[in-house]
Amino acid sequence: MADLLGTDALPEIVPTSDEKNLALLSHILTFIAPILGPLVIYVIKKNESAFVAAHAKASFNFQISLVLICIGLFITIIGILLLWAVGIYSTILVIVAAIRANEGRLYKYPFSINFIS
Repeated sequence: MADLLGTDALPEIVPTSDEKNLALLSHILTFIAPILGPLVIYVIKKNESAFVAAHAKASFNFQISLVLICIGLFITIIGILLLWAVGIYSTILVIVAAIRANEGRLYKYPFSINFIS
């Protein structure tokens, strides 16, 4: 069951409070700007913080994967009926990822393709 909610791990270096906040923001911003939010944070912080970069990459990769899944579902009539379930599930995953970021843990979304690795 834990794999359905993703996996987490402790980072090698304990993140600062600011790093935790930016990592949290990279997940929460997806409710406002699904792809752009994590991408901007990644581009700005990729050379400064491995912790923030890892969360922003995970968030960005998940959002792109989610768009592709929704397009695939939208093509079929049955898939259109499942879009609401995907929306609820993705909201739960974003909340779990935000909690893990706030705890100072690395998080990997399930069913996510690594476009940025």
